[in-house]
Parts: sequence; C-alpha cells; structure tokens
Amino acid sequence: MSAPEPVVLTFPFTGTWRVENSPARRVPSHGTEAFGVSHAIDFVAVDARGHSAPRTWRTLVGVEAPEGFIGFGVPVLAPVAGEVVAVHDAEPDHEARRSQPRLVAYALGQAGRARRGITGLAGNHVVIQIAPSGPFVLLAHLRQGSATVRVGDTVATGTQVGECGNSGNSTEPHVHVQVSDSIGGIDAEGVPLTFRGDDGLWIPGEGVIVTVG
Repeated sequence: MSAPEPVVLTFPFTGTWRVENSPARRVPSHGTEAFGVSHAIDFVAVDARGHSAPRTWRTLVGVEAPEGFIGFGVPVLAPVAGEVVAVHDAEPDHEARRSQPRLVAYALGQAGRARRGITGLAGNHVVIQIAPSGPFVLLAHLRQGSATVRVGDTVATGTQVGECGNSGNSTEPHVHVQVSDSIGGIDAEGVPLTFRGDDGLWIPGEGVIVTVG
C-alpha cells in the first residue's frame, strides 16, 4: 500500500517560532506511533535570539511559571478549514521545566499521562475534521480556558481556535500539530503533513526558525 499524500496545512500562528520534534528528522517524530503522533511537529515561540523565555537560576535547577514564556497566550490558528469535532480546555497549565533534573523527573510520569489518553497527553486541545471521513488535525497544549470554538463549528483557515499554553504532556509552552486518521485512541494512525510557505510546500526541520506574518 502506498503512503498517503501529505495533508497541506498553513502555520497555526504568527510571529517567530522554533521547530522541535520534526518528522523531517525522523518518523515517528515523537518516538512512538501511538495516538497518531508519528508525523507530529512542535513549535516553540522565541525571541530574536532564539530564546523562549529569559534564563534565570530556575532555568538551571527549578521550574518556571508558564506566563514567563513568549508563547504563552499567543493565539493559535486553524491550519486548515473544516469542522470542529473535539474541544477540551479544562486542564491546568503547569510549570515549565527546562533543567535536566526536572526534565528527567517529568519523563518518569510519562506512563501515567499516557494512561489518561488524549487528555493526559494533549492537555487542552482542538480537533478539526477536514472531511466527513477525516483526516483529523489536532492542536494541543492550549492554555486553560482559551478555546474560542465549540464542537460543530465550521472554521476557515486562520480562524483563532485557542491560545498557546502548557497543558498536558508539555515541558514548556508550545504548539503541537498532528494529523491522524481518527481521534482519541491509542490505535490512531498518523498521517504525513506539510506546510505551505512562501516558496512552496515544506516540512521545517528541528531547530529551524519559522517566521509568519
């Protein structure tokens, strides 16, 4: 069976963002095929120096308030037109972790978050169904209470659906984007994606800085 054609998306934000966990480097991009994340990609908002937040002693050994990060609260936009089929925005935005000791400790809780399913992993999220039989585009880790759409809404490309947050399986505020053949289950299969840029279609690699608008 031939691989499905990549779903073409627009970037779900404006501003300057650094790419993390890109399928341009490896598939599965997040180290697993489960929950449809095989071709997922992450974007972290950064300043002109490529920093997502000021560095303090907490960056080295502690945890940091999500409100101190550039991306926190930035509008997240629909990267494709379709129908909203899932909305969840009741999860708290937890503290960010950039220090190695805190990252290791957080990783040990991964299994527990996975047992909670899509809510434990994606946190606050919006899912857009492109066609009646899919595929489905998931925007994850939104800020608590920021959803601006409801199930059943029809959205156009560029419609605001929420704000960047730090909910779910997230170590700092960022936007997680994935396309899958179904939603919510561990057996969902990821679908390749690509983005429409000024010079055509592309998948930015890890560490690449993307500026929109």
